[in-house]
Amino acid sequence: MSTLTLDAADEIVDAALKRAQSLGKAVSVAVVDAGGFVISVRRSDGARPLTPDIARAKAYTAAVMQRPGKMLKKWQESQPVFFAQLSQLPGAALPIMATEGSVTIKKDGEIIGGLGIAGGTADEDQQVADDVLESLGYELEFAAWGAAGTPTGPKQSGTTENGTTDNGTTDKGA
Repeated sequence: MSTLTLDAADEIVDAALKRAQSLGKAVSVAVVDAGGFVISVRRSDGARPLTPDIARAKAYTAAVMQRPGKMLKKWQESQPVFFAQLSQLPGAALPIMATEGSVTIKKDGEIIGGLGIAGGTADEDQQVADDVLESLGYELEFAAWGAAGTPTGPKQSGTTENGTTDNGTTDKGA
């Protein structure tokens, strides 16, 4: 069983702050363990005051929901009452934020934590998170909800996202 160490969390935070700076963005970065407990949070010079809390909520969401916030958006849009109630559960330490910049940290097929980036646009926050985790060797593919074991990610050559081949026939292997 893998765990996310303080050294690994600090490596992620340092890389994320550096990547955001290269985009001209002042952000806050949070890393939590698989249970959503904070390991490291940092706010860069010039980042808005609320960004550390937003980054923590994004990291928490990615860890406890075990999927990146971007994947949770459609589910949240289709069931807003359910998502509103999640944040009210007695065990919920932080709000559930299904949005960009909320990325699950996965290594060797195991979810070991969550990363939250806040301070740029939604797309910039996501770009920073994805770039950093990929550069450090973490996995960015996750099974879609309701499709056990089938990772989402880049489209397989010749097969569309809905399991049909490029010529419209069903791919029996999907």
